[in-house]
Amino acid sequence: MKTYSIALLPGDGIGNPVTEAAWDVLQATAKTSGFSLEGTAFPWSCDFYKQTGAMMPTDGIETLSRFDAILLGAVGWPAEVPDSVSLHGLLLPIRKAFTQYANIRPHRLLPGVSGPLKSGAFDILCIRENTEGEYSGAGGRIHQGTADEVAVETSIFTRKGVERILRFAFEQARMRRGKLASVTKSNAQKYSMVFWDEITRRLAAEYPDVEVTSYHIDAMAARMVMAPESLDVVVASNLFGDILTDLGAAIQGGLGFAASANINPDRSAPSMFEPVHGSAPDIAHLGIANPIAAIWSGAMMLEHLGETPAAARMVSAIEATTKAGIGIIPGRDKTETIARAVLERLL
Repeated sequence: MKTYSIALLPGDGIGNPVTEAAWDVLQATAKTSGFSLEGTAFPWSCDFYKQTGAMMPTDGIETLSRFDAILLGAVGWPAEVPDSVSLHGLLLPIRKAFTQYANIRPHRLLPGVSGPLKSGAFDILCIRENTEGEYSGAGGRIHQGTADEVAVETSIFTRKGVERILRFAFEQARMRRGKLASVTKSNAQKYSMVFWDEITRRLAAEYPDVEVTSYHIDAMAARMVMAPESLDVVVASNLFGDILTDLGAAIQGGLGFAASANINPDRSAPSMFEPVHGSAPDIAHLGIANPIAAIWSGAMMLEHLGETPAAARMVSAIEATTKAGIGIIPGRDKTETIARAVLERLL
């Protein structure tokens, strides 16, 4: 029997209960699918930072490199640890160290879920560049606290980085409905975004079966609201992809349904799977966090590991749960109630 080793990073706030829920569903799925999952939990979080002065140990990346995949809950507790510390101390280092350059976020309405738009007929796959661009961390501050203070943040776009994420997106579009939307702001950012557009046009010649359209970020934001059904695969830089996928979560009914995968496409290192919703300190103690995004992220993990039928079973169980009206209204159902409903509907 095949056994996969999974690193569990529940993190902060609601990351803990939703990770527990997702892990229960994953274990139940594996048990009846002919493989097993062996999980190892790590307490790396803002609490860990307060105790040790670091979000993870110095050998954290080396430790995680031994696993087949990583399941992350949420990171952040801004009242006690600045987001700039928690994000750059755990999440971003993992993405960069393991070359998880493709962030995949699916956006569609699950059965029974009512989104804010009139039309629910959309199925968008957002591909976000995940390791460079606006989140490269290049820059600094001088003369801090004085009237002459200067802050510089430099975006880094490499030909290798832009080409590989665009090529990944073209391949995803080829496997879906054959439509790709590339998002920039090249009318204002005449170096990095024009560079991105040029590479998009060059690669398009290699994918004549994919219909490619370039959009500015503001036009794409409007299109996702006004005509989401016209979109298939959307690819964007780190910052633009981050913003657009929160909009995508909104039109699909909320962050409780927003799953994601941080993929290392060549599988030279583990990939990481996480719900998009964050740690939600305001509801962390209430037991009402929706675990569907975490469970869906777990299904994406199984698909990446090659257990496609098992992943499909999990997604079907999620869909049957929401179709029954469970987990579709924020705050109404307990985390454990939603998780139990998904477990009961596993085929």
